[in-house]
Amino acid sequence: MPTIDTAHPPQLMLRVVNPALRTALRIPGLGSALKDFMVVEYTGRKSGRRFSVPVSAHHLDGDLYVILEAGWKHNFADGAPADVWFGGKKTPMQGQLIKDPATAAAIAHRVATEYGPKKAQRSMGLRFTGSTVPSLDEFTEAAGRTHLAAIKLTPRS
Repeated sequence: MPTIDTAHPPQLMLRVVNPALRTALRIPGLGSALKDFMVVEYTGRKSGRRFSVPVSAHHLDGDLYVILEAGWKHNFADGAPADVWFGGKKTPMQGQLIKDPATAAAIAHRVATEYGPKKAQRSMGLRFTGSTVPSLDEFTEAAGRTHLAAIKLTPRS
């Protein structure tokens, strides 16, 4: 059995919670109280459609990251503009997909270590078999198996 696996909330819950988060994160007073979340708005690279996705916000060395294995990550493979709602404010940003498993694993491991095992599992959409944060090697194995990646978001000038 793998040490790390993906764990997502039920679809029904997401259908209820995501629209509420999209709205709440845009409200200055309320959005600033929800510092663990952000909304990433981007244009699909193939469809040209605009998407608005609530996700967990992960901070590392002053940078903002999305950690995910979801297919929409590929919209950022060559770098792409995004509008990010965080703390009740909209910021134009550039997203860059980090899909190299070792690099994505190192980012995810550092974030998980800062959070501790309970918050890491809750906010990163992961499940650990033990009661501690898994090792970097275990994160690297999981990144290769689950296609875990990171999107680094930096402000556009």
